[in-house]
Parts: sequence; structure tokens; C-alpha cells
Amino acid sequence: MSERGLPPHVLTEIDSAIREARLTGVHELTRLVNSADLAVAAAARQVLERLTMDDSRSVAAAAAEALARMAVRVRPERVDFGKVPPGTPQMVADVHVDGAPLAVATAGITVSGPGLRAMLAGRRLRVVWQPRSYWLDGLVTVRGPAGWADVRVTGQVTPGAPAPPAAVRSRYPGGDDGSRTVAAARPAASPVVPAASPVVPAEEPVRRRRAGAVVLIASLTALVLLGGVAVVLALARGGHGDRPPTALRVPAAGAGSGLPPAVPPPTVVSRVPLARPVHSVGRPAVLATIRVGAEPEGVAVSPDGRTVWVANQSSHILSAVDTASRRLTSVRLRNTPRFVTTSRDGRLVFVAMYETDKTGSGVAVVDAASRRVLRYLVTGVQPYALAVGPDDRLWVPIHSSGRVDLYAVAGNERRYARIPVPPNPHAVAFSGSLMRAYTPNHESNVLSVIDMRTDRLLKSVPVSRAPHSVAVSPDGRTVLVAGYDAGTADLIDAQTLRRTGPFTVGSKPQSVAFATDGAHGYVVNEGDNTVTVLDGHTAAVTATITVGRSPRTIAISPDGRRAYVSNGDDNTITVLTVGQ
Repeated sequence: MSERGLPPHVLTEIDSAIREARLTGVHELTRLVNSADLAVAAAARQVLERLTMDDSRSVAAAAAEALARMAVRVRPERVDFGKVPPGTPQMVADVHVDGAPLAVATAGITVSGPGLRAMLAGRRLRVVWQPRSYWLDGLVTVRGPAGWADVRVTGQVTPGAPAPPAAVRSRYPGGDDGSRTVAAARPAASPVVPAASPVVPAEEPVRRRRAGAVVLIASLTALVLLGGVAVVLALARGGHGDRPPTALRVPAAGAGSGLPPAVPPPTVVSRVPLARPVHSVGRPAVLATIRVGAEPEGVAVSPDGRTVWVANQSSHILSAVDTASRRLTSVRLRNTPRFVTTSRDGRLVFVAMYETDKTGSGVAVVDAASRRVLRYLVTGVQPYALAVGPDDRLWVPIHSSGRVDLYAVAGNERRYARIPVPPNPHAVAFSGSLMRAYTPNHESNVLSVIDMRTDRLLKSVPVSRAPHSVAVSPDGRTVLVAGYDAGTADLIDAQTLRRTGPFTVGSKPQSVAFATDGAHGYVVNEGDNTVTVLDGHTAAVTATITVGRSPRTIAISPDGRRAYVSNGDDNTITVLTVGQ
């Protein structure tokens, strides 16, 4: 293998002046882009993207076709939870995600629909519905590097509906044995047991929506209950469904009425989907303020969006905030927590810790379900804003040692590698499509770019003074960096590493994040208690939002609707509405 991760003969073919040789190279790359070796697959994808601009139309078309084959697919394309009684706490269904290993590994999800949540773990997409309205007609979108696939999710809260049975198996195309068991959760006081709602095939193929497309088609269904009862008019209202059906009287059936004999009403109501993607807004609104522990610093949202984890750095407490009830649970740690992140499946929580005198440096591994510390990892001095990458490894910037440590995320974590970087790394963010990691180095005024295939430093890019935080847009193409001492932010092309900016923001920008649609960026300004909202493409300021005192970190919910900002001097987090 070459340094680029591809066989030398393939590189020779694609660099050849002969069209037929380049076509042969494209065929080889088509095989490699579907490899289980993610580093090789990423290298092949990068070369194929370049070849889509080849002078030869046949070479460019073959490369484009190879990339299109990396599209993700879902089985089934529809989940129907059916009718459930009021008070049902939640329903759960699993959907299988197909596609090339790299496409699945780098996929993201967005959700639209009241009470709908989703989490992707490997090839399993878990869909959770917490009934909060009379109707559910929503979408879960799985976004890969070559397009996306939608799962339509429907359900209905019906007074008098029977409780879900113990278990149901339903057929759907493409399953291992043609069946799938669906789980339905019981009330919180009871254990989760096998489910009750069938997963059924889509009635018709779900059309792939282009980014930003909005499907708004009114659905009107009349159920004529003959024999002197009523016509029930069910109108799905913009995907929210927050009102009960309205009853209208009609003449009774019978002799001379002109109406046919009474028949039982249908048990299934067909509806046109009204769900739409979540779009970030240029001017977020403050939704709530939640009191947490002493001096909150790091904050992270679980992949299912149900829990906000907060590291309180004037105590030994990690706070877990339930996003629905806003109730607080505390996890006691042996040292002071500073920053926090979760595993990709949300089962584990990783907390960077150290004391003011830099003793007690390490990472706590917490079980998310039981709120119990599983083990402690010994790290270098001052582990900073850690993150789990698309390679499923834990990346820990070691502030006082000028390096980034990598750990496995499974069982007893073991260290993979140590990557030297300029002093002093503060955070880490990833471009899964490019297989690159980016870390801002506070005292060197540069952004380090790391090749995730070789675990080597590729380049250091000069940025604004004292870079504290970094974020990568959801498409993996744009990097946002905050310069703490400069009061500015920079945008960097993730591939070419070309920098634009600096752009003036607030005082002492401490943390940055992107909206889930990439349309906006957020900069937390510790010095003036604000969050600056930027256009995600031009960095033009669209709003400045006042939050609590000494804001430190921002995290965006997976569904793109909420942002959570920790306020160190107020012992609170501010909840912002950032998407609709």
C-alpha cells in the first residue's frame, strides 16, 4: 500500500494519460471504496471524487457511478406503530441500514416529527416514539456521503385502543429471515419488554428529498360511520397533530335515506406525509434556563437527544439532564470533570478530568443507562475537550504535553496511538468523508490537521490568535475555529485547507458548533455572555443572542432543534431553539 492507502498499481492507472488505463483504475477504486478497511475506502473515495472532473467523459461518468453506489439504504422504509392508548410512554422499532462500510460509518441522522427520536449504532437504526400528540407522521433521514434515505414513521394515539401485546413479528422485504421483532417500551417504572407495534413495508417507495425540500401536502380523510353516528374529520396539521379529531353530524342511514347499508369503519387511516426536515434559523430564541452543578464547563447531548451531560468543574459531579422533564441526575467522580462526550451509540459517556494543580488527570468511563462509573483511564496531564471520531476511537487532546492520545471505544479501553501536535491542543473535530481530524493549538496559533488513516500530522494551518475550539460542518467540508484572544472566528476548507477570515464575533470566543444542516455556525463568547450566530457559508453574523454569565461550551441536539450552552458563573445551561 502507498502512503495514500491505495495499491501502487491503482495510482499508476489513474495517473495514466491513457483513457482505458484510467477506466481500469476506476474499476479497481470501485472495489476498494466498498472495502471494510475504512482508511482504504476513504482514500478510494477521495480519488474517485477527483476523477469525476476527468477530461474523459467516460472516466468521469464511471467515477460518478461508483460514488453513487455508496448511497445508504434502509429496510424497511416505513415504521407504523399503529394505534396506541393514551399514556403509552414510548414505542421502539429497529431498522436495518445497508450500504458500503464507509457510507454507514460516516452516516448521520436527522429527525422530524413530534416525540420522534432516532439513534444509529453500526447498521442498526433505532427509532423511538414518545407519543405527545394524536398523530405521528414523521421522517427519520439517514444521510450518507452519496445521498440519503428516509424512513417514514406513523402512529396514532386512540382512546380505548388495546394495550400493545407482548410481541409481534412482521414480515418485511430483505430481512435475514424475512421477519423483525419490534420493541415497545412500558412505563418507566417497568422494564422494557419485547414489543407490540409492527414494522411494515412501505406502501409506496419513499422519495429521496433534496436538501432543503419541504413536503407540505394537506391530508383530509373522512370516515363515514353509518347508522346514525358521525363523520370524523382527521386533519393532520403540519406534522404536529396536536388536536383531536373533530366530529360532524350526518343524516342517519336507513330506508329512504339514500345511503348504503351501514358498514364497519376502516381500521387504518391513510395519510399523506406532512413531515419536513429541520432547518436551522438565523435568529435562535432562548427557550429555557436549567440549573445544574457548580460551574458547568463541558456539555454534550446523547445521540438519542434525551440526555444532556454536563461537566461541573467546581465539583466532582457530572450532571445528566433529562431533556423532556429537565430533571437532574448526578454522577459522582473521583476527580474534577472538565469536558464530556459520548460514544457513537450513546451507551458510554467519557469525561476528561484534572484538578487545578493538574493532578488527577484522566478520563472517567460512565455507563449512560445506570449512571455508574465503569472505570478510569490514566492519561497525560490536562486532558481537554475529547471526542469520539467516525473511526470509533476516543480522541483525547493532552493540553500540557502537546499531543493527542487515541483510545479504543470497547471493553477495557486501550491506547492506540500518541500523535504529537504543536502546543497546546484544546479540542478535536472530524471530517469523516476526508478521514481527517482537526485540533486547535492554543499557544501556537495554528490548527493541526491529522490523517486518520495513518495517525500522522499532515499540516498546521495558521489561524486567529489563541484558538480554543473547532467544529466541522455536517458535510465534512468546512472547519470553524474560534480565536479566543482575537475575538474572531475563521472558516477553513477541510480539503484544501484554504482559510477565509478572520470574522469578528464576540469577546473571548470559547466554543463553536455547526447546525445539523450546516446552514449556521455558533460561537460562544465567554467575555460578553453571548452566542454569535454565523451564516455557515459566508460567516456573516445573523444574530447575537444573550445567554448566562461566562458561557463556556455549546452542544447541538441530534435532531437540530435545540442548542445547550453551559454558563459557568450562573451554574446553569441555556436552552436555545435553533431549528424548526
